Amino acid sequence: MANPGYGKRSAPDQRPREAADFRHLPPREAAIASYIDRLPDGSDISVKTLAKVLPYGQCALRTALNRLQAAGHLRRGSECVANDEVLLWVTRTFFSRTARDDAWWAAFTRGDVPRETPQPQTRSRAFVLLAALGRTAPSLSLSAAECASLEPQVSEWFERGATTAELMHALTDGLPTPVHHAASLLRRRLTDKLPPHRPAPERRTTLLALECGECRAPGSPEALAGGLCAGCRGEAAHAPSGPPGAVPTDGVQERMASVRAGMVARPDRTAWARGRRH
Repeated sequence: MANPGYGKRSAPDQRPREAADFRHLPPREAAIASYIDRLPDGSDISVKTLAKVLPYGQCALRTALNRLQAAGHLRRGSECVANDEVLLWVTRTFFSRTARDDAWWAAFTRGDVPRETPQPQTRSRAFVLLAALGRTAPSLSLSAAECASLEPQVSEWFERGATTAELMHALTDGLPTPVHHAASLLRRRLTDKLPPHRPAPERRTTLLALECGECRAPGSPEALAGGLCAGCRGEAAHAPSGPPGAVPTDGVQERMASVRAGMVARPDRTAWARGRRH
């Protein structure tokens, strides 16, 4: 695993894993992509680490990762994570089992990726906690209807900043023997032990800039077609002359020649210096 905050990050809205996910890639790239796909998020997928576990050298792995980037399975970028006190740039490596085109990665960078398939209905965090209570305390086993009835009260605890551990302690500590009606007991505890509102978490802002997979130069998603900048794609780069205040590059040789012409020639410097001393 990589250091916290680094390593593999899975792209959202991917199709379920299938045997033919990477069949369109060459054998080496397909094997590497399949290995990375099965790693959990946060895994170190640098070429040095991959070379220790895969039968390929670092150069071959670097080439393969660039090809995965060109095929739409991988993108590297720099992300600025900031709050009111800290400004930190970290490197992100995003992997997608589903091949994505440049337009999708550009939308992902902007944070406005549309969902490709409808997501299945999932139970809330509150409902899941209530449904699992019976595993911790069998006397608190609830029916589906009772879980749905108590769900809003548990959700209010979470909205006030309570943790799962705090909720479990409040609901299961010191139970009477026997528990005659689990739902009524839990409803009473959720009401009587409701915590006060806690301060909102620290505000954080995030900016993401993608990098060229070959030279690692930052660029806009639109400029990094296939994950590479124009120069690494072999195209002529039409870059601006430079940032405001930069020295223009036009006529540099002519200006340097004129400067040299006004300088004292090397053989005459000693005599010139003596004249200055006298």
